[in-house]
Amino acid sequence: MTNAVQQKILVVDDEIDMRELLQDLLEDSGFSVTTVADGGAMRQTLDTAPYSLIILDLRLKGEDGMQLAREVREHSSIPIMMLTGKGDETDRILGLELAADDFLMKPFNNRELLARVRAMLRRTTQLSTPVIRKEDAYSHERLSFDGWVMDLTSRELTGVDGEPVSLTYGEYELLEMFVRSPNRVFSRDQLLDATRGFDSDVYDRTIDVLILRLRRKIEPNPKQPSYIRTERGVGYIFNASVMQC
Repeated sequence: MTNAVQQKILVVDDEIDMRELLQDLLEDSGFSVTTVADGGAMRQTLDTAPYSLIILDLRLKGEDGMQLAREVREHSSIPIMMLTGKGDETDRILGLELAADDFLMKPFNNRELLARVRAMLRRTTQLSTPVIRKEDAYSHERLSFDGWVMDLTSRELTGVDGEPVSLTYGEYELLEMFVRSPNRVFSRDQLLDATRGFDSDVYDRTIDVLILRLRRKIEPNPKQPSYIRTERGVGYIFNASVMQC
């Protein structure tokens, strides 16, 4: 199980009542929580310590939460959950395509928020985890396809050029499901269940945009994908020969 005490969460919201609610809720569940009111404080806080998750309000006063998420994503794969208001479905889709890993609408159910947080953190490598010694690396579980190597123990993807490829939480979960079951057709509902890990009000487009982001990172030609193929009216299939290595 994930040790929640070791997980640090940064909350960015300009409403003091919301910051206090989230802090109380998350700390009561064993998480370490820091709250800030704006983007400037968020940047400063991220520069001082590693965090395992950011909960970010989409509509900050005088700031664009989407742009802040993009800034974070430029140099970090830390999971980002964005809080939105009603009627922001277009923003949710755009945000998932560009930066965020999950969205939750205000007002939210406390149990659902905790479920989503735990699902995002459950299999995320902690930034504070000690570096694994080289002699221990041989015990890692790895799968490979066409020169790509996916280390399922350290949750890392290495490209054909030997360079690491940064994946967000959602991208990694999706790719792991594909490489563990290649040449099998998955429906959107199956992929959503696997990447979320709990029942919630989610959208089919969530998977579509994650597929789009993943294709940009692993496909030779994202517009004509050879690995992640669409099965019209059914879902997606990962077309590759996968081997243990």
